[in-house]
Amino acid sequence: MLGWGDRLPFYKRLIFLNYLINKGSPRLPLFFSFPPTFLLSLLAMSRGLLYCLSFLALIALLSCREEADPNDLAAYEGPINSAQNIHILHSDSAVLRSEITAPKQLEFANGNLEFPEGITIQFFNLQGQLETTMRADKGFFLRDQNLYKGSGNVQVNNLPKDQRLQTEELFWNQAERKIYTEKFVTIQERQTLFNGTGMEADDSFSTYKLKQVRDSRTLLPGEGL
Repeated sequence: MLGWGDRLPFYKRLIFLNYLINKGSPRLPLFFSFPPTFLLSLLAMSRGLLYCLSFLALIALLSCREEADPNDLAAYEGPINSAQNIHILHSDSAVLRSEITAPKQLEFANGNLEFPEGITIQFFNLQGQLETTMRADKGFFLRDQNLYKGSGNVQVNNLPKDQRLQTEELFWNQAERKIYTEKFVTIQERQTLFNGTGMEADDSFSTYKLKQVRDSRTLLPGEGL
């Protein structure tokens, strides 16, 4: 025998059930009895709705996904290796000619080196005796040009001649054994101070040439590089 609720269409059953629940009717079981077929239908609808929502969510996720443009992916250009307390020796015919020391060295994929905490280069004469020192706040080795570069406060000191140089950028060509700069440079030669732009010298800084001399003057007492 069909109950009263069995004679109602499915959607009306749900509407009436919602009405009774909202009213808090204590007679809900008497007024509304659902056969097993209805409960199975409701369960099937719930599963179908869940599958439908999952499918729609998947479509939305795939539609929102953007393909990565290879051109937008920046290549890593940072250091690939680092080392502490660097000590590099260069010799010629078994004679020490230069010595490089630095607290820290960074190596890059293209072979370039950076010395972010400063660099010191010492130059030795043919007898292996220390002749000239070069110090810079930062140092670089440019592999494709085979050049060392000092930047920041760069100072060169020829010990035997008591000759000094100060500039903001200086290159050392190891193959040609020369140092040079296109920046403003100050040179102290004993008691005389020279200012100019651009300079080229042998790496011992024994002889040099200022490209554009601005001025020169005698040092005051207590003054000097």
